[in-house]
Amino acid sequence: MARTMVERGDVIPLLAEVFRTYGFEGASLARISEGTKLGKGSMYNFFPGGKDEMADAVLAEIDGWFRDQVFQPLRTADDAAQGIERMFVAVGRYFLSGRKVCLVGVFALGHERDRYALKVQGYFAEWVGALAAALVRTGRDADTAQELAEDAVGGIQGALVLARAADEPALFMRTLERMQRRLLSPKV
Repeated sequence: MARTMVERGDVIPLLAEVFRTYGFEGASLARISEGTKLGKGSMYNFFPGGKDEMADAVLAEIDGWFRDQVFQPLRTADDAAQGIERMFVAVGRYFLSGRKVCLVGVFALGHERDRYALKVQGYFAEWVGALAAALVRTGRDADTAQELAEDAVGGIQGALVLARAADEPALFMRTLERMQRRLLSPKV
């Protein structure tokens, strides 16, 4: 049964779950309607640009959350190590301790990859850049910081996939703990 939503923003988390479950291509209007409980008229009222506009809104929401909760603390924490610790806490919370796949990763791997390539690239580049900058502030040289940041972001994404494949969310959290120790360990 269709329902009326008062705010466009109320729909975005519901859309995210539809895209997370089915990918962009698999998120048919019927599935979107079922997942949001909106009729076609309401969907097009909120998103006149259709599914592309819906995906743009979802990616913008994710980008905003990561900017506020992950990238900014990495850049601005007085203590860079605290910023890195906050990143791991936020990432664990965002991905529900490994129970939730990365929707940006879904968009990076699906048929929609080319359509959203710049947004996806920007998201990951900003994350790696913010983490590398924080690592430099902890005393790492720029090349090592870049390598560690790439390994960490790649490891987070890989741990999400592995935890989901193994149906073992705790694996994700264990991986985050190991990565955090590695990033914050004394330089060797």
